[in-house]
Amino acid sequence: MRRLCALVLLAAAWCAHAAEGPAPLKLWHAYRGGEETALLEATNLFTKETGVRVDLLALPYDAYGAKLTNAIPHGAGPDVFIFNHERLRNFHSQNLVAPTTGPFQRADYFANTVEALEVDGQVFGYPMSLKSLALYVNTKLVPRPPATTAELLALLPTLSNPAEGRFGLAYESGDFYFHAPFLFGFDGKLFDEAGKASFDTPGMARSLAFVKKLQDEKLMPQEVSGALVKTLFNDGRAAMIISGPWFAGEIAPSVSYRVVALPTVSETGTPLRPFLGVEAAFVSARTEQAPRAHQLARFLSLGEASRVRTTVGRQIPADVQAYQLQAVKHDTLISSFREAAVNATPMPNTLEMARVWEPMKLTLRAVLQGGAQPEDAGALADRRYRALHRERPPEANPVPWLGLAGVMALGGTAWVLRRPAPGMTFRQRYPDVARAARYVAPAAVGLLVLVFIPFSVGLGLSLFHHDAGQYTFVGLANFVDILASRGYSITEPLSFYFTLVVTLLWAAVNVVLHVSIGLGLALLLKDPLLKLRGVYRVLLIIPWAVPNYITALMWKGMFHQQFGAINGLLVALGLEPVSWFTRFSTAFAANVATNTWLGFPFMMVVALGALQSIPPELYEAAEVDGASRWTQFRHITLPLLKPAMLPAVILGSVWTFNMFNIIYLVSGGEPGGATDILVSEAFRWAFQRNEQYGFAAAYSVLIFVVLLGWSVFTKRMMRTEEAA
Repeated sequence: MRRLCALVLLAAAWCAHAAEGPAPLKLWHAYRGGEETALLEATNLFTKETGVRVDLLALPYDAYGAKLTNAIPHGAGPDVFIFNHERLRNFHSQNLVAPTTGPFQRADYFANTVEALEVDGQVFGYPMSLKSLALYVNTKLVPRPPATTAELLALLPTLSNPAEGRFGLAYESGDFYFHAPFLFGFDGKLFDEAGKASFDTPGMARSLAFVKKLQDEKLMPQEVSGALVKTLFNDGRAAMIISGPWFAGEIAPSVSYRVVALPTVSETGTPLRPFLGVEAAFVSARTEQAPRAHQLARFLSLGEASRVRTTVGRQIPADVQAYQLQAVKHDTLISSFREAAVNATPMPNTLEMARVWEPMKLTLRAVLQGGAQPEDAGALADRRYRALHRERPPEANPVPWLGLAGVMALGGTAWVLRRPAPGMTFRQRYPDVARAARYVAPAAVGLLVLVFIPFSVGLGLSLFHHDAGQYTFVGLANFVDILASRGYSITEPLSFYFTLVVTLLWAAVNVVLHVSIGLGLALLLKDPLLKLRGVYRVLLIIPWAVPNYITALMWKGMFHQQFGAINGLLVALGLEPVSWFTRFSTAFAANVATNTWLGFPFMMVVALGALQSIPPELYEAAEVDGASRWTQFRHITLPLLKPAMLPAVILGSVWTFNMFNIIYLVSGGEPGGATDILVSEAFRWAFQRNEQYGFAAAYSVLIFVVLLGWSVFTKRMMRTEEAA
């Protein structure tokens, strides 16, 4: 009977599994808006045709690449993922992508899109769309778009009125992706004959000088973000903007516009040549459903899926046949971008390409903010490039380290199980060990999973060097490079010592302001005669209640040089507007102002609670003895506040020491990384500088050592206070 029941259950499970069909395919992407809607519709078509479900996961673009390189090698990644082609060689070196198979036909796609996906003669990925830049023109303001830069320079002054916030041209000038057309248009090169990045060239200097001229003559705005470009164009305050096909979905219906190719540089006769990016569907090298994954990737790149992505997602298809469809043939946006892509420069899919973004970002910001001259900026980029992309340290022998780890583990175990006196057993020493273990087990498991294991992994990782997915044991080389400031002096922003000083200054200034403002407001709110005390308390605690990243973005906008509220107030008072992020002093002040706004409510609440616990009889007796308010504050208020405020100050200093969000979102480390603190610097080494995870882990270990020293100091300070 039992066997019969088991057979019935097994048959039912098999039938249920068969009814479910094949396992769903996992598809990762970074689309938003219309592109995401189109992808969802395309995958539904695939499911309808094949019966295979597709699970989509949208990831933030900034973290997308890192998630792929970490998830796929461990079998936790997608079967198919959509990504731009420039990191293909990096993915290939890490064995993350599989070559195309089956009925892949080169003739189905534009030739340059297939070439962009080639590595060592093999094609990896199925081309889906082209991404390049073009000129969006408001036809009401610009009936005839400029064909050359000479025409552009003659036209822009008639369209610009900085006093009214109107500009002839707007684009994200601080982003190298948007500057690349100017570099190539002035016959500049990004790589030398050996394929290495080269920045100090005449073409680079001329392109930077041209863009600097546009900004200095106020023909385009300063400190431009994508959100600002969108606002200016939709409000009719930017006559022309440079952007890609994704921008079409953000244009207001009331705006009449057209898309044309970028102008030709009059001095060189070369068109402004943007990067050509090829977005492709890549099949994971670790997928367990390779045939279906290739089927999905090819389906998304051709046919009906291509039509959906074009008409709904407003993508520029790589599918040749898509342009014969009626819905695509008469679409002026698609045809315009296709024509604009003719002059585009295919973005190299080499490892070297991933290394140019941060040095070029530093160069652009330095020139546009006045920190460097265009002719000197290339050398600045070269220096930052050499400092960031250090050579792999020599490999070390791990055996002595394993032996040391074993000895430390045995020593720790012996110390825990040590006997206080001869003849005493472990059970005699710990008679209630079983009951105690049951009580502390949940907390111990939480600490083990959330604290000790991550810390141990980070500590171990700091002894390795990571490069293109390969980990090499290098011992203490990462620590030596950090502490020796190899590649840069200790007075440069990349130096650990420079960043440590900035971090300590950051923590000290913020804590002083938090405590002084919080205590001052608490003294005011303690007054029983103050009307509407409850309302004031609620209002003053709101900055602490709002998530700090939202507050950081709000303050970032208020510090904008041209459109920020703070500079607007300065102009109203007859003062000159300040470019907040061009100098260390003003950028640091902007960060401090934002964090002070976030931090004073906590100190105010703690101080207010401590003040209310002080007996009023002490103040009455002091007044009888003729003590002034200052004397009362010094000899009554401050001594009785110390037991409550000292732990709050210690906690606040630790919070501020690692306040990543404010630094990253407000100043972004500007100028040139000078306002970065240790935790933001560690983040950049891990995720923005060629994924140097071991180096970043070593940074994190040094941060732990600094905070450990601070905790020992504060512990002694607390003991001294208790003894007093």
